Amino acid sequence: MPAYILFVNEKVLMQLLKGFFIGTSEDEAVLSFLLADFWLLFLVQCFSSSTKLFLCTCGPTLLFVKISQGKEEGRRFYACSACRDRKDCNFFQWENEKVSEARLLARKEVNRNCRPSLSHRQNMERYKEFVLLPLSKRKFCQECQKLLLPMEWDKHSDHQVLHDLSVAHLQRPSQLLCPLENKKTNAQYLFADRSCQFLLDLIIALGFRRVLCVGTPRLHELIRLKASQEQESDVKSLLLDIDFRYSQFYTEEEFCHYNMFNHYFFGGEAAHEICRKFLHQEKGEGVILVTDPPFGGLVEPLAFSFKKLIAAWREVQGEDHSSKDLPIFWIFPYFFESRILEFFPGFSMMDYQVDYDNHALYKHGRTGRKQSPVRIFTNISPSMIVLPVEEGYRFCSVCQRYVSSGNQHCDICNSCTSKDGRRWNHCFLCKKCVKPSWIHCNTCNRCALPGHTCDRAKTSCFICDEAGHKRSTCPNLSVAERACQADRKRRLKKNKIKMDNVKRPSVKHATFPRKKIKKKKNTLAC
Repeated sequence: MPAYILFVNEKVLMQLLKGFFIGTSEDEAVLSFLLADFWLLFLVQCFSSSTKLFLCTCGPTLLFVKISQGKEEGRRFYACSACRDRKDCNFFQWENEKVSEARLLARKEVNRNCRPSLSHRQNMERYKEFVLLPLSKRKFCQECQKLLLPMEWDKHSDHQVLHDLSVAHLQRPSQLLCPLENKKTNAQYLFADRSCQFLLDLIIALGFRRVLCVGTPRLHELIRLKASQEQESDVKSLLLDIDFRYSQFYTEEEFCHYNMFNHYFFGGEAAHEICRKFLHQEKGEGVILVTDPPFGGLVEPLAFSFKKLIAAWREVQGEDHSSKDLPIFWIFPYFFESRILEFFPGFSMMDYQVDYDNHALYKHGRTGRKQSPVRIFTNISPSMIVLPVEEGYRFCSVCQRYVSSGNQHCDICNSCTSKDGRRWNHCFLCKKCVKPSWIHCNTCNRCALPGHTCDRAKTSCFICDEAGHKRSTCPNLSVAERACQADRKRRLKKNKIKMDNVKRPSVKHATFPRKKIKKKKNTLAC
């Protein structure tokens, strides 16, 4: 399986990207949290038959390789699939590391202690008791993020507690629960009502009757709210999300605890079967997958998980429909377009700007460079997706799709080329349209921001350390594969040396006692 770049040294990557496809301080802020402290890392593989499975608190880990600049050899290791901060999940293990029994036991103990104190079914039993309480006795602890039964009030007497929870409150749990905004773990940004209502209206207009909501809790609750208010509404939804707090409000048939970075159902085969049945209803017809992953998420493991869901949906498709694809709305920033198209070539990007309630930048109504960069990627024909004309979107008769007001058709490119909502200009030297703030640089032989450093064009490639090209055009972009091969050769050579030592005749050597090193406390890293 080919490998792909995940993280680069922050200063190096910002130098590579600034003026390339970012170009604004807002976009730099968006990407700044994607970067690690040092090293160039590659994702070796998600899950194959030869991959060992090591579990952390977020399910199966992923295999990475760590490579220094200009070096081919790398060292592979396992780390958490969802958390990029060791403070949130400190699992780390070299690929061929021999783990002691004590460390394995400590790791199992940590995983066991991180499990929720109550199961999904127990939370549902508590919810049934809670809704039977009179309005004055319905309380929610904001600090513990849980519904409180009368016998638990004393334990939460010094906490901030919401009182008099109505049925309307319980139907909108995303407004009760505090968003998990850790950019290196959850990055839980919630759709604004405008975007959420547009998505639901679009889904209904396209004729879908079931929605698999992967990481979109606000869309899930809006669908359920509409179904409870309108008897004629026949749209159903199933929420797959890593936030287990939603198990307090939804049954096992409505919510599955799920990690989209490794396709892991925390509820085991029973939860997996619920998802499968939901996809298989009506022989797989009338269902769409809508996903809004964290923007710091790695595209390759996400694509791996979505392809697993597509494979599960295809189980009920006959041979005549084996070429059909599960309809998908993937909501992600526009500057990840090339990465998404790498795994889903049939996808296209819509111009609709998705905004969020709890994000400082991604708001509706901004203009210029301050517009939301979040778009909808889909495998549905763009001509079928109608964008709201009242918000300035218009239909391009040449491209046969709706575009933003600033996205003017370029007769030379024969396309509406803008990605960020502004009108782009055509560069005849680059033979493509570029951002309006860019100018052509004869030294770099490309368009870039004014005042950029032209020395970048003369520097060596970050991957192969050779001059004359950049990382994006490096012929050795698959260096991770060679790094893995070099790593295997090094291990084979090491094993051969060990075998040679065994074959040699035994010779007595003088022995010296090793100096004992005092072990620090809590050395059992998990």
